[in-house]
Amino acid sequence: MLTSILLLIFLSFCIGTGVWLFFLYSVKRGEFDDIEGPKYRMMDDEDEEQ
Repeated sequence: MLTSILLLIFLSFCIGTGVWLFFLYSVKRGEFDDIEGPKYRMMDDEDEEQ
């Protein structure tokens, strides 16, 4: 029983580290730079540019 608990702790640590690294990678790529802009950008009228 102790072996299974230690295995589960190790696996959860590995999964948590992987998720954290993926989050840091997506932040560096700029995925979370502007989360409010796109929903307001669709309301802009594009006919004014022409």
